[in-house]
Amino acid sequence: MDKYHPGYFGKVGMRHFHLKRGLYHCPTLNIDRLWSLVPEGVFDKAKADPTGLAPVIDVTKLGYFKVLGKGSLPNIPIVVKARYFSKDAEKKIKAAGGAVLLTAQ
Repeated sequence: MDKYHPGYFGKVGMRHFHLKRGLYHCPTLNIDRLWSLVPEGVFDKAKADPTGLAPVIDVTKLGYFKVLGKGSLPNIPIVVKARYFSKDAEKKIKAAGGAVLLTAQ
């Protein structure tokens, strides 16, 4: 019996080799862990002079794509770069005097 007969029970349908695995892979980070990504000295300097230059944290270079809004931030301005932000994260970062930058990569 070959594959063109009605009783053939072999491979049927499309194979999924063309589907990309991890297409929706999006590592996330909560805002309560943002300051743990910068060195101690940068945090102390920003805490001592909150009107100075705000430190820039590029979370995409650290392996994260999306910033979520769980937790709280100290009232120290910070600039965060990421691909995606939740609404709560964006609101809390701006409330602390910081800025949100979307990156294309």
